[in-house]
Formats: sequence, C-alpha cells, structure tokens
Amino acid sequence: MSKAKDGDTVKVHYTGTLKNGEVFDTSEEKEPLEFTLGEGQLIPGFEKAVVGMDVGDSAKIDIPTDEAYGEAREDLVINVPKDQLPEGVTPEVGMQLQVNQPNGQPVPVRITKVGDTDLTLDANHPLAGEDLTFDIELVEVV
Repeated sequence: MSKAKDGDTVKVHYTGTLKNGEVFDTSEEKEPLEFTLGEGQLIPGFEKAVVGMDVGDSAKIDIPTDEAYGEAREDLVINVPKDQLPEGVTPEVGMQLQVNQPNGQPVPVRITKVGDTDLTLDANHPLAGEDLTFDIELVEVV
C-alpha cells in the first residue's frame, strides 16, 4: 500500500476533542472528510498527521495551538454600539454575525458579551488558543 502524501486526495474519519475531553467535531455517522493534502484546506497539524498514513491506519494526535487555529488575538475583539445591529436582531452571547471590513470583505464574528449599550464581538476562530486532540482513521486515498 502506498502512504498518503502531499497532493493526494484522501478521505478520513475523525473525532476532535479539547483538553477536557469535550468533543467539538466528528465525522461519526457522516461521510468521511475528503480533502487534498498540501493545499492548506485544514489546520497544519491535522494534515501533517495524515501524511505517511496507510489506508486503514488510525492515530491519536495532539495538535498544539500554533499548528491548529493559533493564539486568540486581542486585536480581533471589538466593542460596537448595539444600535449598529440590523433592525429586528436581538443580540445574544454566542450568536454568529457577519461584519464587513472597509474593503467590503465579510468577516464572521460571534457575540461574546451583551451590555446595556454595546456588544463585544470576537473575530477569532472559536477554537483559537486551544490545544486539540484528534482521533484520525485514513479511510481512502482517492
């Protein structure tokens, strides 16, 4: 059998957990995740773990923050007045919104705090600052 290498399109089953054991994502009871190695479609640590695996191999890997979603950045957390929300939107902590940068590029954000007159929005990935663990099984090299 040939080992998975950069440029290969692969299918994997996976379960991702946080340090406390909480599952944050899984492909269980779904189709396997398909992606091409070396194209940067997934976090670097995940791709590195699959390179060199044979079909049928399983591995449990720990991915440090810097090979996952990076550290949470304070410059991606902003306060905005509530009155900037579209009419009819009732803000709640955890709600996902989209804001546009000055160049018109949309940025996904989530509400992390709701005050009397303003909101705190966070554009960091929800898993930024987290070390992650993945159980990965290579199902197929396409």
